[in-house]
Amino acid sequence: MVISAATHGLTQGFFDVETLGAHDLKGISQPTVVYRVRGDNGLQSRLEVASTRGLTPLVGREQEVGLLMERWERVKEGQGQVILLSGESGIGKSRLVQALKDHVAAEPHTQWECYSSPYYQHTTLYPITELIQRILQWQPGETPGAKLKKLENVLSLYCLSLPETIPLFAPLLSLPLPDDRYPPLHFSPQRQRQKTLESMVALLLAVAEQQPVLFILEDLHWTDPTTLEFLSLLVEQVPAVAIYILFTCRPHFQPSWHHRSYLTEITVNRLSRHQIEQMATHLAGGKALPTAIIPQLVDKTDGVPLYVEEMTKALLESGHVQEIDGHYELTGILSSLAIPVTLQDSLMARLDRLTTAKAVAQYGSVMGRQFSYALLRAVAQLDETVLQHELSRLVEAELLYQRGLLPHATYIFKHALIRDSAYASLLRSTRQQYHQRIAHTLADQFPETAENQPELLAYHYTEAGLTEPAVMYWYQAGQRLVEHLAPREAITYLSKGLELLKTLPDNPARLQQELRLLTTLGPALIATKGPAVPEVESVYTRAHTLCQQVADNVHMFPVLRGLCNFYLVRKDLRTARALAEQLLHLGHHDPKASHLTEAHRMLGTTLLFQGVFAPALAHFDQCLTRYDAQHAPFTLTLQDPGIGYLGYRARALWCLGYPDQALACMQKALTRAQQGSYPHSLISCQVFMALVSWLRHEPCAVQKHAEAGIGGAREQGFQFQEAFGLSLRGWALVMQRHVEAGMTDIYQGIADLKAAGASALHGLVYLIEACAHVGRVDEGLTVMAEALTLVDQNDERLLESHLHRLKGELLLQQSSDNQSEAASCFHQALAIAQNQSAKSWELRAATSLAKLWQQQGKCHDAYDLLAPVYNWFTEGFDTADLMDARALLDEWS
Repeated sequence: MVISAATHGLTQGFFDVETLGAHDLKGISQPTVVYRVRGDNGLQSRLEVASTRGLTPLVGREQEVGLLMERWERVKEGQGQVILLSGESGIGKSRLVQALKDHVAAEPHTQWECYSSPYYQHTTLYPITELIQRILQWQPGETPGAKLKKLENVLSLYCLSLPETIPLFAPLLSLPLPDDRYPPLHFSPQRQRQKTLESMVALLLAVAEQQPVLFILEDLHWTDPTTLEFLSLLVEQVPAVAIYILFTCRPHFQPSWHHRSYLTEITVNRLSRHQIEQMATHLAGGKALPTAIIPQLVDKTDGVPLYVEEMTKALLESGHVQEIDGHYELTGILSSLAIPVTLQDSLMARLDRLTTAKAVAQYGSVMGRQFSYALLRAVAQLDETVLQHELSRLVEAELLYQRGLLPHATYIFKHALIRDSAYASLLRSTRQQYHQRIAHTLADQFPETAENQPELLAYHYTEAGLTEPAVMYWYQAGQRLVEHLAPREAITYLSKGLELLKTLPDNPARLQQELRLLTTLGPALIATKGPAVPEVESVYTRAHTLCQQVADNVHMFPVLRGLCNFYLVRKDLRTARALAEQLLHLGHHDPKASHLTEAHRMLGTTLLFQGVFAPALAHFDQCLTRYDAQHAPFTLTLQDPGIGYLGYRARALWCLGYPDQALACMQKALTRAQQGSYPHSLISCQVFMALVSWLRHEPCAVQKHAEAGIGGAREQGFQFQEAFGLSLRGWALVMQRHVEAGMTDIYQGIADLKAAGASALHGLVYLIEACAHVGRVDEGLTVMAEALTLVDQNDERLLESHLHRLKGELLLQQSSDNQSEAASCFHQALAIAQNQSAKSWELRAATSLAKLWQQQGKCHDAYDLLAPVYNWFTEGFDTADLMDARALLDEWS
């Protein structure tokens, strides 16, 4: 292939060429210098090309460069290192990165480089997914099958299990999966997110086993939360592997992984006056600049290398200096010298000199720091030959870098400030027109981008001032992230949509859109912050109001359920019951059978906590009758609802006096959970089993199931189950004389429940029992006062009888003078249990009162009290409660 001098100038550095001299060519009047292309140099970006010719030398960075190189030597010895380059914009962080890359280029290593963007700082794992796609070398037009094959090849190359990793990587890359080869993984959202991050770390570690890895991520301050989670996991693994992690960030960013022995933080400072002069002289080809210019360069660049470079280039291109005898002299008086006052002016002066190319740069700036040729071509409304020519001029002027070859090239502004300057130079009305055209083009001509990056269209419509489509795409972006198990980022997008909605007229269409955003936001808040935080109440309360205003019956059930669940977890049971009764009414008129089943569950659970046990049991029986074993799990928890029905039913059965049926119910639930594929179900079931074992007073069984639940909850990130499990395990440990460890667990569980906005009554009861068991009477009575306050405040009556009985036991431990007051507590406990038809609580209250009467010599009265209660039971005779009562009765018979 033979190319002209013009083509050679545009592609110089990308290809290996030889000069063929000047030739007469047909149709061209003058001899033309031509070149023969011998091969591809393999370079991808303008920065790589410039580095082969020689970049502006680093000035005043000897110490930083030495430190970077020294840390690389450690990595080669297997001692992983993390470097954090911190400094303001334009200070030369990327130039230091390039210096390291040049240093290690000739050594065996794998280099993975990515960067964050302000336009994608809420897009889940954006820098990582972009990196992976580059590693896989996906090409435009490739089928999903071809892309999947490349992914399989890379993961297989590093010996990663495809059945375990492909279902995690594919959703990340928006790849559909064939169900026959890769069945879906039944993880909770939290666990799938964690497993995905762990798999990415495993991939990087596998690469490092073969040769040292240089992993670079620039602009850490714009990194999305999920990528930061990934980086935190990766940083923890660094010390024992040959990985060199190099981050760049602005000074305001503070990472969460401070104070590691293998972490080096380097602050890149501004240049001194002497260093500014050195740099400017080099940019002038080693020729001295006029002495009078240097003070202005020092003052106006403020020691920022980018400013020095750009303003010196602007000066040399301005025509105000002239080379004479190996140095530069002013061509006029200093006062007329057009040295820009700010870098903005400097950059715009360079753009202005490019005339028509400036418009192309401005269009690109609206797209962002990075933009594709395909999109620019679609929206710029320029002849393709003209467009390519102007882009080439921008690349030649080193305002843009080009990655890849046309028509699949991507362009990147050399620095964010260049992009910002071009963007700021546009009139607001022009910017809005450009944003609008880009948004429409993406929607009409780039359906894959619109589907996979709706947040990009949302951003452009927002900046275009087109609020309605902007809200629609913010909603789609949030909904997509909820489906892709990234609720924190979803909250950001949904909140942007809600904020924009405030600017629209208050009409039914706007209210309906707000309702859609809120009903998507609610589950995302629950997944990230828990079901009982105030934000959840605010969202669902507003959504409920909107459902009534627009007569929306489709969203009414999930909205009421979200509200009911909020009050149920917080144990505001009066409010929860009223909402549950509304749910049941709706369920009877709802075509979805699952809605009626769920309404029975919500009302049954509320009644259970209120101490209305027989009706609660009837609702749980309705749930099981209606429950379909193939029922889809709840979206947020991936939980088999049947497990919950059985778990709550078991507690109602125990309270009503059927301890063996309660245990059998839980064993059935545990078997189902162990055979199923939903981790939340098994974890919840273990906690339920521990709770029923506590009711049966079986400390060993409580500890066994609680520890199983705690382990699973920690692995999956289920904080509620972990908190309940901790308090139950603490109770079991105290009962087995491991007092301090047990008390620590109980207090931690109570604190965690309170922090999440949930009722801690169960934890307080475990604590009171523990205090009574080890003789901490005063502590137990103090906690008792808090617990009884919660009972009346929340109408939480499930444990009310038990609490009054425990209070009596503590009073007896405190002093024998408290017998009368204790007896009053036992009578109250007995009356509450009888009113609730709670035979198990009645038995315990009767046993405590009978023991007191025995001490007082009222054995006949004690027998007459206890015997009828005991004789009512038809099962559970091997449980502690019934054996204790039987032993007393035997003493009196």
